[in-house]
Amino acid sequence: MSPPDRISTVFDSVTVSKHAYKSSADFRSGRLNAIANPGAVKINVEGAFIVDEEPRSRSRSPIEAEGVHYESQDIRLPHHTGVVSHVAVDIGGSLAKLVYFTRELDSADNGGRLNFINFETHRIDLCIDFIRQLNEEHEKLNGSSQDELCVVATGGGAYLYYDKLKEALNVNVKREEEMQCLITGLDFFITEIPNEVFTYSDTDPEPMKFAEARPDVYPYLLVNIGSGVSMIKVSGPKEFQRVGGTHLGGGTFWGILSLLTGARTFDDMLAMADSGDNSGVDMLVGDIYGMDYSKIGLKSTAIASTFGKVFRTKNAAERDAEDGEGLSPRDPEHPEDDLKFRHEDMSRSLLYAISNNIGQIAYLQSEKHEVKHIYFGGSFIRGHRQTMNTLSYAIRFWSKGEKQAYFLRHEGYLGAVGAFLRRQPANWGRRNSLDDATAPLTFKEALLS
Repeated sequence: MSPPDRISTVFDSVTVSKHAYKSSADFRSGRLNAIANPGAVKINVEGAFIVDEEPRSRSRSPIEAEGVHYESQDIRLPHHTGVVSHVAVDIGGSLAKLVYFTRELDSADNGGRLNFINFETHRIDLCIDFIRQLNEEHEKLNGSSQDELCVVATGGGAYLYYDKLKEALNVNVKREEEMQCLITGLDFFITEIPNEVFTYSDTDPEPMKFAEARPDVYPYLLVNIGSGVSMIKVSGPKEFQRVGGTHLGGGTFWGILSLLTGARTFDDMLAMADSGDNSGVDMLVGDIYGMDYSKIGLKSTAIASTFGKVFRTKNAAERDAEDGEGLSPRDPEHPEDDLKFRHEDMSRSLLYAISNNIGQIAYLQSEKHEVKHIYFGGSFIRGHRQTMNTLSYAIRFWSKGEKQAYFLRHEGYLGAVGAFLRRQPANWGRRNSLDDATAPLTFKEALLS
């Protein structure tokens, strides 16, 4: 079964809002806009953009195996020409997300790009092998006189697999705190990368719309959906607090569908959800009332009980069998077939259940902590239309349209990008978004300061 369409496949039909920092001309003030590295290297982010169509510059020795996924949306850095001597990995309970830089010596501008790849965590040995290849390429290109490759690790696996990483790679492994990396990564995407943040609603003629850059970035709520879910209120670059979460997340979806359907990969499960009909297993308001329950604002298609129809259907079939009618008037010789619910229907039902639950909890946390802007990140989302639409609908419904859900094209790599950037000194970047304790300046103010 083919994996679901990702957002990159619908860009041709998307109208892009004018981005406040879209053009590199915005930065041509004669000053170098760069992220400083501990050595003499600076990572120049001037004119950075996301590559939509051209999947170039991956490792020269790519790993092709189950449980390994290359992202096609690299971030092009056309003006960076220096050596980058580190890679970053965010090792979670389900996935290990890796970010690394490659030079493009054959390109006209001689720049480079950030590359993104993830591994299922139980294939951590493949991830380590991949980093070993990157290390070998780094030495081949730069020689022994350059800084040795460093691995910056975050997530729970940075501790669980620390000794394994050091012994297998024989390189310096630097650990960074997970929550700080998430915030650093998200701040970077919000303030530095054009066309990264977007909203989504399938009721609009153009479902995906890129968000305008905002000078008042803080406060916001980050809802990071991985194996579990963490909800973090962010009041500034170094001011954040985990305010809640839920253990019903991507790991729940993956685990239950592994038991129910036998699907092997997360993308297969999302693909099944694409073609499913949750009304085959969910009890809807219409199943109870026969119509909308308009007095309390519920349509007949609203879910009254996830998987609620399974028990009722099963009991009805068993009663018919006891009455001698058989479980199915259509096929009395194979009555057991009617007790098998479609895998696709179960997949969509469970996807709705988890996404709706997360969306409602996120809204309640945003109300409690007086936060208007809600960003959803984490590898559970995967640019999947149904997931994003469900989360968006939940926020709009419960807030009566007063709040908005925001998504990112690199939603699963916030922690890895944050770890990549944490190996920097103070005051990196155009907006000092790593160390400035106050809200970031506008771009004009930052350039003139």
